[in-house]
Amino acid sequence: MIRKHSTTLHGHRTSFTLEDVFWDELKLIAGKRQISLAGLIAEIDDNREAESNLSSALRIYVLQWIKTQHR
Repeated sequence: MIRKHSTTLHGHRTSFTLEDVFWDELKLIAGKRQISLAGLIAEIDDNREAESNLSSALRIYVLQWIKTQHR
């Protein structure tokens, strides 16, 4: 299922839409990296391409994380 999530990034509220499977993976990744979920999302936001949206950047991050873990 797709859900809308809200967070604060650099003092501004923002929202993004993400499938549950990606949301669950982001929480696992944050735990493995021993950082907060909000911190992980902020890091991904800071490093995303200017023309991409946050939802896409989050999905791509999860995909890249999974790919590197299986190599």
